[in-house]
Amino acid sequence: MIRFLFLLAIVLAIYAIYIYNKLIRFRTMVDEAWSGIDVHLKKRYDLIPNLVNTVKGYASHEKELFEKLAGLRAEGMGANTVKDHIAAETGITRALGQLFAIAENYPDLKANQNFVELQREVSGIESDLQKARQYYNGTVRNYNIMIDQFPSNLIASYTKHVPAEFFELSSDAERSVPEIKF
Repeated sequence: MIRFLFLLAIVLAIYAIYIYNKLIRFRTMVDEAWSGIDVHLKKRYDLIPNLVNTVKGYASHEKELFEKLAGLRAEGMGANTVKDHIAAETGITRALGQLFAIAENYPDLKANQNFVELQREVSGIESDLQKARQYYNGTVRNYNIMIDQFPSNLIASYTKHVPAEFFELSSDAERSVPEIKF
């Protein structure tokens, strides 16, 4: 009987180690997925000043929008949580939409090769961001399921694993990629 209990304890310990390692793997995947989003956001943040400077030459009276975009960019670059990034990204997406709407009123700007190239880059980055968000949310889903399922939830709570936040935008308008016309 003692031998059986000893073997049972060993099996349970090995299973607990397996679950713990799986939790670590999923948490690492969430971190890796977030770093993918972070890379695309950095590209986007680096592109915004070039885009604003190009449009400024044609629509200098839109100072309020330029300042708003600069502020949102700074807010996004300083964000530390998923919620902070979502708030900044929501504003940036709206402001970029306004910026491109303004560009529609300036035929010379729409014909500017630099502006057209910047529009293409923004469109590509937005597409990459959408894919990175999907991947991130998939890894968060897997991690959160692991945390919630029995018996892994016992080990997760003991080792202080907490569910990760999904990257969710709050409205359909924010979820859509800004329309960029050439």
